[in-house]
Amino acid sequence: MVVLKFGGTSVGSAERIKEVANLVNSSQKKVVVLSAMSGTTNSLVEIADYLYKKNHDSANEAILLLEQKYYEVINQLFSTQEFKEKGTELIKSHFTYIKSFTQDMFTLFEEKAILAQGELISTALLHYYFNEQNVDSILIPALNFMRIDKEGEPDLFYIQENINREINQNPENAIFITQGYICRNAFGEIDNLRRGGSDYSASLIGVACQAEEIQIWTDIDGMHNNDPRFVENTKPLANLSFDEAAELAYFGAKILHPASVQPCKIANTPVRLKNTMQPEASGTLISSAVNGEGIKSIAAKDNITAIKIKSGRMLLAHGFMRKVFEIFETYKTPIDMITTSEVAVSVTIDDTKYLNDIVDELKKYGTVEVDTDLSIVCVVGDFIAESKGYAFKVMEALQNISIRMISYGGSRHNVSLLVNTSDKKEALNALHQNLFDHV
Repeated sequence: MVVLKFGGTSVGSAERIKEVANLVNSSQKKVVVLSAMSGTTNSLVEIADYLYKKNHDSANEAILLLEQKYYEVINQLFSTQEFKEKGTELIKSHFTYIKSFTQDMFTLFEEKAILAQGELISTALLHYYFNEQNVDSILIPALNFMRIDKEGEPDLFYIQENINREINQNPENAIFITQGYICRNAFGEIDNLRRGGSDYSASLIGVACQAEEIQIWTDIDGMHNNDPRFVENTKPLANLSFDEAAELAYFGAKILHPASVQPCKIANTPVRLKNTMQPEASGTLISSAVNGEGIKSIAAKDNITAIKIKSGRMLLAHGFMRKVFEIFETYKTPIDMITTSEVAVSVTIDDTKYLNDIVDELKKYGTVEVDTDLSIVCVVGDFIAESKGYAFKVMEALQNISIRMISYGGSRHNVSLLVNTSDKKEALNALHQNLFDHV
């Protein structure tokens, strides 16, 4: 058993859906996990926003525009009149459901039901296409087995029991299709694993099914040694450890959802990153194997906010740090980096939903300063925080960059630096030249 996840660009058109079908059409038993077609979730978010604001005219206009896009996909995807009609009925059904929300009060629960429609449509289209090609496939709804608990965490026992029951009902079948991202919550309502959650779905499914390998198919040939959007001549990495991949995913490598690594690490289930556009490329294998000491890759995470609490009177007092961290815990806001001095403690966050409330609470203990438009640049490898020379190379590369904070030694796998976002591209290129081009 293998699990193959295909992102939005991989199923972004009728032609791409056909290519995915060709890739997965083999006798090997597999679960195919799909995202919504590219652009769909953004459109559904826009529709939901209009509905929140009771702007039903604009909502209906956006709904009709997206619906028309899918009718065009139907005409391009299917070659027979029978399946063109089936596909048309499918789209009508889903969009009639979406339109029903323009008549009622709109809440968070309705929004999540709307956002689920993209994955429900993409998986049904692939299933119908296989039917038209006389290829056996089974569509297993993620809403039947993917569930989160009251804390928003995956209910692992429930997932394992229910997906294996779905699969075991069809022991002769080789292709099972299901949705990424969507789930039910502890109350049975439609919910989701948040944006990018299809990778997480694939990891949870792979672990639950005891898969030999989980494959994440995107539009790039594996994890690169730097961000190809900002740096030229980057190279794909053949191998990464789970720890290295987790650091890169968390600190900005967009190819992999940060939450997806941990379940695979615990179960020791290998993850392979593949390119739908170049399926022959070997991609990046993520496993428990350690593949040599040294710097492997560089990533950057944007939209970082730094908060500094200055308090000469309180900082060294017993319990001060605990009180500071309890504030972030109360507002469920994770901290990325932390540094301390004799009179101040600085932290960074990327979730500013409760920023004003956090600042108000922190002001009880000292003077608070907030800086925005920052990025964390993360240099990742194995044992780089414990070996000689690596820190010097990093700092040497950034001698002309204003560094706001440094995190070094907290993990043996990364050195993190906070810079102004305006300096991010220069920092990535300087690091690349100093760490890789001279090798």
